Amino acid sequence: MDKISMKTDIYLGQGALDRLSEWRNRRIFVVTDPFMVKSGMINLLFERLHDSNEQYIFSNIVPDPPVEIVTEGVEALGAFQADLMIAIGGGSAIDAAKAMKLFAHKLLDQHDMPFVAIPTTSGTGSEVTSFSVISDKEKNIKYPLVSDDMLPQEAILDPELVKSVPDFITADTGMDVLTHAIEAYVSTKANDISDALAEKAIKLVLAYLPRAYQDGNDLEAREKMHNASCLAGMAFNITSLGLNHGIAHVAGAKFKIAHGRMNALLLPHVIAYNADYKPGYGKEESNAAAVRYAEIASILGLTAPHAKSGVRSLIQAIKQLQKQLKMPQTLQECGVERAALEEMRGAIAEGALQDGCTATNPRVPTAADVVEILNKMYQS
Repeated sequence: MDKISMKTDIYLGQGALDRLSEWRNRRIFVVTDPFMVKSGMINLLFERLHDSNEQYIFSNIVPDPPVEIVTEGVEALGAFQADLMIAIGGGSAIDAAKAMKLFAHKLLDQHDMPFVAIPTTSGTGSEVTSFSVISDKEKNIKYPLVSDDMLPQEAILDPELVKSVPDFITADTGMDVLTHAIEAYVSTKANDISDALAEKAIKLVLAYLPRAYQDGNDLEAREKMHNASCLAGMAFNITSLGLNHGIAHVAGAKFKIAHGRMNALLLPHVIAYNADYKPGYGKEESNAAAVRYAEIASILGLTAPHAKSGVRSLIQAIKQLQKQLKMPQTLQECGVERAALEEMRGAIAEGALQDGCTATNPRVPTAADVVEILNKMYQS
């Protein structure tokens, strides 16, 4: 038996930020990053908040937020006696705020504080998920936290906020969306509801990510990618993810490669591994994951008379998309030295197998499998 809950109210489309004007007489704890403050983008929020509110800005957020920043935020939140939290920024700001909410719930007995998430990138889907990723800088490890206590009560998806996102970040975050959706579709916990969400997200990414990359002011493409990110987040919140993210959490931290970019590097190789795709195998040898990947190929209108060609065409479409987005396709292109890979691949494999996302992968991996994937990623 599956249980599916949609607990986050979603305001989407142009003008969605106007929802903020409805809050009154609140002590608002705003979690954001330094860029939002320095660039003045934070004013898009303050222009809409009523004068009866008081605000505290916590803008110490850094990429891959460490435990120390979360602890600092919880202390500030308690001292300010906030009764509403708003996170505005990329995945790091929202993930940090979610972790703060979780620990405020446990340490400060703060149970009823509403939480509003406003993403300024189209990638993580964090505004609708029970997941948060926090880093241990000393160990170079990312820890996924999972708790429904972190779910935002509201998410605001306004495409106006993502128009200024640089093209390379648009590419990285967009490939993160695609990875979320594909992993949700082949997850061992997939069901009809998650499939519908994932399918739509995949179609939107293939149709609109190249447009959003080429022209950041293409508001239709921006809005569609923002929606795709949310849909994919809703999908994987039901199903969890898979080995792609299991490896990316560890390898991204070790090699200092952006999360979405690391997922993109991995995606063709993890698909091939899960489908057990090797040139020459026949239809009768196709596994369940291969059939699911072939379904995605069919949804996208790619040639897929049987699983083997479906897997191949899906991998080719992903690689072609990476080329359109001018993304690196190997670890070597990302500046990783072979000696560094050889030194770290054992620890990456061990960490990937322990990562919670790997538990719902359609094929049960071994450490040797992960090492082989990493080796293929180096110079494919």
